[in-house]
Amino acid sequence: MIIGIPKEIKNNENRVAVTPAGAKELVAHGHTVYVQHTAGDGSGFSDQEYVAAGAHILPTIEEVYAIADMIIKVKEPIEPEYKLVRKGQVLFTYFHFASDRDLTMAMLDSGATCIAYETVVGPQGGLPLLIPMSEVAGRMSVQEGARFLEKPQGGKGMLIGGVPGVKPARVLILGGGVVGRNAALMAAGLGADVTITDISLPTLRHIAEVMPRNVKTLYSSRHNIESELPATDLVIGSVLIPGAKAPKLVTRDMLKLMRPGSVMVDVAIDQGGCFETSRPTTHSEPVYSVDGIIHYAVANIPGAVPFTSTLALTNATLPYALRIADKGWRDACKADAGLADGVNIVDGQVTYQAVATAWDLPYHPLKL
Repeated sequence: MIIGIPKEIKNNENRVAVTPAGAKELVAHGHTVYVQHTAGDGSGFSDQEYVAAGAHILPTIEEVYAIADMIIKVKEPIEPEYKLVRKGQVLFTYFHFASDRDLTMAMLDSGATCIAYETVVGPQGGLPLLIPMSEVAGRMSVQEGARFLEKPQGGKGMLIGGVPGVKPARVLILGGGVVGRNAALMAAGLGADVTITDISLPTLRHIAEVMPRNVKTLYSSRHNIESELPATDLVIGSVLIPGAKAPKLVTRDMLKLMRPGSVMVDVAIDQGGCFETSRPTTHSEPVYSVDGIIHYAVANIPGAVPFTSTLALTNATLPYALRIADKGWRDACKADAGLADGVNIVDGQVTYQAVATAWDLPYHPLKL
């Protein structure tokens, strides 16, 4: 199979979908790999390293799309790429279709097969291709939240861990999944007073057993969230419904409960966000203010730490990419029902229920 690795062109997206080591594995399996010039630079991988691994370098993104049977990316294609995707081509990347109608319609029109990292299910359940980036995003959400609590950044001027004689910041984490647990560990390690919410009592019990003493658990309800907000300095939204739009857990009218200069980090923004006042931002302009509350809603948080993120992502995605390339996507999905769950669009039809529901489109169960 001919595999293309284009350079990511989303704002400040410095990750690359395949490392030179990954390219070497693909070549060893008999596949031809084309990498766009400088695609790996942001993650610290030079063109020369890809060539040494057996890959070929192409100067433009257009050439990579034109030659490849399968495109492997990190983030969803953005508008300049829509016209480059062609019928029958396989795209393997994060898509988050339920938050982007234009992207959904463009991929339906293209006739391509779209396999979404975020809905691939592992042999023991869970979302193995989402987990590594959720770990990075969860930890970075606290790092970024702490930064924007600083007064020069527009925050209330708090040190997240406090000092002796001065209370630490209070952090409220909505969602006890991978993002939420990693955010809680990071915030607790910095000395914050942390509360994490979820609707799953088994999840809350597990968190209570394994987290440090400065992490408390709370059942997630509107009443409990409203009760916490007045004393909360940093809110981290990390709720996920696989493939679907995130629920709005903090509404516009709830912002008045918070003190000016408080910070909200919406890690769920890829799936539409779990704050009513969220809109996607970029690393170049990461925050905005609504009613005096700082909102951070960068849609590719791990892109700011590409060396770590690229290695973590490709550790998870490469085995799946090899299976798709070796067997073809249909036979690979026949052999792995969890991979089949990642197929969101095929030949102009939506094959993932949550995406169809999000945009009121016909749903066509995947037929292999």
